[in-house]
Amino acid sequence: MVLLSFNPDEVFCFLNQWRKRTLVVFHHLWQVQYRKLLLMILVLGIGGTHLGGFQMSVINYTSPFIQKFINETWLERYGSALHQETLTLFWSFIVSTYCIGGMIGSLCSGYLTAKYGKKKCLLINDVVLIIATLNTGFSRRAKSFEMILIGRLLEGICSGVYMNAHIQYAGEISPKKLRGFVNVTSSVFLALGKAVARVLGLRDLLGTEDMWNVLLSFSGFVALTQLLFLPFFPESPPYLFLQKGDKDGCLKAMKQLWGEENYHTEFDDMMKEKAVTKGTKIMNVLEVLKEPSVHPQLCTMLLLLLSLQLCGLSAITFYTSEIFQTANLHESIIPYVALGVAVCELISIIFCSSIIDRFGRRILLWGGYLLMALVLVLLETSLLLSDRFPWMRYCNVILIFLFIIAYGIGPAGAVSSVMNEIFTLSARSSAFVIGGIIIWLGLAFTGMIFPFAVMALGPFCFLIFIAVLVVSSVLIYLFVPETKGKSTFEITEEFKTLRYKKKRHQTVENNVTEEKIYCTKL
Repeated sequence: MVLLSFNPDEVFCFLNQWRKRTLVVFHHLWQVQYRKLLLMILVLGIGGTHLGGFQMSVINYTSPFIQKFINETWLERYGSALHQETLTLFWSFIVSTYCIGGMIGSLCSGYLTAKYGKKKCLLINDVVLIIATLNTGFSRRAKSFEMILIGRLLEGICSGVYMNAHIQYAGEISPKKLRGFVNVTSSVFLALGKAVARVLGLRDLLGTEDMWNVLLSFSGFVALTQLLFLPFFPESPPYLFLQKGDKDGCLKAMKQLWGEENYHTEFDDMMKEKAVTKGTKIMNVLEVLKEPSVHPQLCTMLLLLLSLQLCGLSAITFYTSEIFQTANLHESIIPYVALGVAVCELISIIFCSSIIDRFGRRILLWGGYLLMALVLVLLETSLLLSDRFPWMRYCNVILIFLFIIAYGIGPAGAVSSVMNEIFTLSARSSAFVIGGIIIWLGLAFTGMIFPFAVMALGPFCFLIFIAVLVVSSVLIYLFVPETKGKSTFEITEEFKTLRYKKKRHQTVENNVTEEKIYCTKL
């Protein structure tokens, strides 16, 4: 019945509305008063989450060359080759130090962004990252794999800092009517980093035995670009006004970014937030964890991050090469098809950025997770029936692309936007520290546990992710408030209302229980 009621005119109408909405968004951004904001988004992105996506992906393309380099270096030093187990151990150290560095960077990011601001924090980070890439870039000439280890640790620390700082910075420089779009740009640049790593990692470019060290050090050139251009842009207005008390500096920054006539509403919202948080200093991690008024926001962030970590993207990534091989794709074509998957993710997140301010965050989250669960159900069925019906192997390839599209349009873009909007400035830095630790622990956990789950369950491992997606969708629908078009003050008040209703419900239940006990005694 659903298929019979399908109307192509409705699809064309929706696509036409999306095209108009996208043109409106870019028209706003290309207005004279927003051009500096657009340029700042670009400078922030290439030296922010773009580097995170690049560094997490590029290690896969240099893996065989680095392992060969370690073995050759060891043989030259000590006259004997490494055992395969020892070589694997060295390689796991190089991979895991990036995650360890990421957790260290996340822990430091709260203090650094609160004390020095996002702008100075990113500039210092760029210098450290350039030093890190010099280590990885010259490791081959120095014949020292230890330099790769040091470089990856420093890169991880930098990644932990700029992943948090970029998302907060982008959210704080955006006007309310473009806030959803600007927040999603952090996810756009993350996907762009993955795509750039796949492009440069091709054997036709830098993915060769002679150029792998140049590929590893590419992020240093990007950091240098941000280091040169970011000083020409202002610090975030909320940081200047709410934390530093610099009203003139805040107004100057808002005029630079949004023009002479487009900052009054945002400034009024900041005045309200300052009145509510008057006398409240920037909270550290322990203070945020102990503060009852922030607990609903922390629970929301935990739900969003855990659902994003366990949505099944790691399973899809793990099975991609195998599915492409079983579809009889030539081995030389597979890297280009995998690049197509990365480009598909990038395009779908860009699509998300153009519709998030129209449809809101909640529907993209719970709707996206439900759509992903449906695709995984179809993929699970297709994988199980592929041996009986060989033509279904091609369906597997299509379903992978559909899963990535659902992921990009839904949670990939909306999660970062909601996280940025639900916390006040006094709690935001420390909340992002907690969120960063959850992300890095999740990456380490899925990296260590998931291969064993695949070995034990095979394709049935998708059932775990289907359950997670369905439960996450229901919880988001029931408990996560809509943040579209609302100020931080309004969102905080909405969380307070939810918390009050919960307390009131508990009080009523306690009173009823006490009355029952009293009546029983009589």
